[in-house]
Formats: sequence, structure tokens, C-alpha cells
Amino acid sequence: MPGWAHELLAESRVARLGFLDGHDRPRILPVTYAIHDKTIWSAIDRKPKRSAEPARVRYLRRRPEAAFAVDRYSDDWSELAWVQVLGRVEVLDVSSAAEALDALAAKYADYRAERPPGPLLRLTPDRVLFWSASPR
Repeated sequence: MPGWAHELLAESRVARLGFLDGHDRPRILPVTYAIHDKTIWSAIDRKPKRSAEPARVRYLRRRPEAAFAVDRYSDDWSELAWVQVLGRVEVLDVSSAAEALDALAAKYADYRAERPPGPLLRLTPDRVLFWSASPR
């Protein structure tokens, strides 16, 4: 992955996580995330949820294939760029990944103030795709 793509992936504040729901229909959710140990981590936080186990967790337990994307948009289209990571998601208890939780807290002040209860989602990349409107 070129340096600009790695930088975009590391520095973006929000990503989109795509997966299949219980009926194999595509879903996309915005997520916070951090990179730790060559994997991408996201946490289920304390924001209101409709059930004890959020739907995305149920769906990813059933079918762990996922797509993850960050992008840079600008009205100057020569600055457009995106990175997409395809892989498998594991659902893990926060107690099993303290360093990943630390990486999330280092990136997001809300997670420093109140650690998310989890679970954590770990995306292990199988393939990384990227594009930029301008050669870098």
C-alpha cells in the first residue's frame, strides 16, 4: 500500500463497515476505528442500542466477511482518494485485547473518558484496494 493510502487509513476519523445482514442483504454503518497490530479494530460503545447485542455483532458472528472503507472527499476532485479493506471480522471481548482498546482510546477522546464496554470487532485484512485521483 502506498504511503498516502496508509496515511489516509490511519488518520481518518470515521470509516464505513459493510457486511451482510441475517437475510444476506448488504448493510453499511459508520464506525470509529483504530489500527493496531496490522488489523483494524472497532468497538461497540455505550451509545443507545436497541438490544443487548447489536445487530452488526449478530450478523458478523454469523457471516464474518466484511468490507471497510475510508475516503477523502473534496470539491477539488483532484484530491479524491479512498482505501478499502476486505477481510474477516472476529468478535472479541474487550478483556482479550487491551492494547487494541488503548489504540482506540488514543484516537478518540470519548473512549479515553469512558472505555467502551465492547465487544470489539477485529478486521483482519485479506485484500486492500486503493485509489487516488492524483498520482502521489
